[in-house]
Amino acid sequence: MAKRKREAAAEGDRAEAKASAKKAKAPTKTPKTPKSTAFKLTDNGPLTIQIVAGSYDRVLHGITATVKLAPAPAAPTAKNKKSKDSAAAAAPPSAAEFADTFLFNAHNSAIRCLALSPPSEPAPGQSQKVLLATGSTDERINIYNLSAHPPSSTRGGEVAAQDEKLLASLAPRPILENPKNRELGTLLHHSSNVTRLAFPNRSKLLSAAEDSTVAVTRVRDWNLLHTFKCPIPKAQGRPSGDTAAQGGAPSGVNDFAVHPSNRIMISVSKGERCMRLWNLETGKKSRVLNFERAPLTEVGEGRHSTGEARRIVWGTARGGEDEFAVGFDRDVLVFGMDCVPKCRVMGDVKTKVHQFGYVATDGEDGEETVLAVSTEDGRVMFFSTAKEDLGAPAEGKTLPVARLVGQLGGKEAGVSGRVKDFAVLPVVDEEGRKTFFVVTAGSDGRMRVWQVGATELGGTGKAGRQVGTLLGTYETQNRITCMAAFVMIPRPAGAEESDYEFESDESEDSEDEK
Repeated sequence: MAKRKREAAAEGDRAEAKASAKKAKAPTKTPKTPKSTAFKLTDNGPLTIQIVAGSYDRVLHGITATVKLAPAPAAPTAKNKKSKDSAAAAAPPSAAEFADTFLFNAHNSAIRCLALSPPSEPAPGQSQKVLLATGSTDERINIYNLSAHPPSSTRGGEVAAQDEKLLASLAPRPILENPKNRELGTLLHHSSNVTRLAFPNRSKLLSAAEDSTVAVTRVRDWNLLHTFKCPIPKAQGRPSGDTAAQGGAPSGVNDFAVHPSNRIMISVSKGERCMRLWNLETGKKSRVLNFERAPLTEVGEGRHSTGEARRIVWGTARGGEDEFAVGFDRDVLVFGMDCVPKCRVMGDVKTKVHQFGYVATDGEDGEETVLAVSTEDGRVMFFSTAKEDLGAPAEGKTLPVARLVGQLGGKEAGVSGRVKDFAVLPVVDEEGRKTFFVVTAGSDGRMRVWQVGATELGGTGKAGRQVGTLLGTYETQNRITCMAAFVMIPRPAGAEESDYEFESDESEDSEDEK
């Protein structure tokens, strides 16, 4: 008996030593600092934005919007003192000039989603590439290669330039075609409608579908690495729809979001009032987080609603704390890392939510973030989810309400149709001033490019004021379902289009496989 006690005591001491060692090592591990996604300008040349739009009409439309930037305003002097906001904001640029770059009959049915990869690493004498993935209701994922550099009207010599000018003169709209923008192939990783695509980095593509799976594909050889299988909900008196057989229940993954560390993923599915956490390192489910009845009721998901989340995104609140936003039909819930509801977003705004995402801005006390939400009534609304800016709960409710910082579009700007999707592109000039170019896409087929100053989304100005300047509108003549955009990189001198479409970062591959 004494021997057993001594052995047990020794094992307990070893366990305590291991635990203390782990506790001692934890503080020394510092997280990686995320890279800034803002595009840095090196001169005052024109800024070119590549826009890609998918539609109900099976058409994949590529458009470039070129904006000539005005020189930065002079610093305020003692004689002519200006406010802080006007001194930090750049002079408004000229109107955007649009041109068609490609028009693909991509799928056999409506395009549901698309995703753009980060550009390939720069190499001497070679151009950079961007991968485009599109998902449709035909169960296919198409992969395209896009040039990361603006198209040139003088490329290919004088004969090619004359041919392009002749083609542009015959067409009703300008055309700047790049032959390197082409299809690479098709992935058949799903057996149902594709609902979501994302490139968390250059080496991986994640895709979700209505077959209740999330597939992880390696970009280097397009091999399927792993499939996360979500459970199919049981039919419990729910009405059948276009995603369910007679007497069944709708199933499939609505959306997923990958944490910036590429270690955690959260998914939301049809017919479920919960979120599922997945460990991307082990490939297994971590836990299930059920939505409580009270928050669902406050966001409009009552007893006779589905209660399922439709969108989910990761973000960072003021102070650097991680949080994530979960979107429902008419409201958005913001959760902290403790998975407890922090606030709701829409407040008294009664309209349908289509898309949302976090935007890093420059506040008075440094960089902060706002949550941008596109709505049915033609607006993109910006909300602050910081604890200091939360408003008191409405009468009879318990959740605080996020503060409306500003909005662009809507009836005041002559926009009445829904904003189906949008992209916010931060740009930093040589002096460190940040501005945003916002691209919005509506179901009416109109693409709009706006400019919003970073100071317009911060400070203590009037809540809900109109922000941004409309630079131009483009008619695609298609019913847009999804859209993505990126700022094109100026072509280096002497760079040529490489035959190999995309070089994945082998260091990222090795880190992800560990």
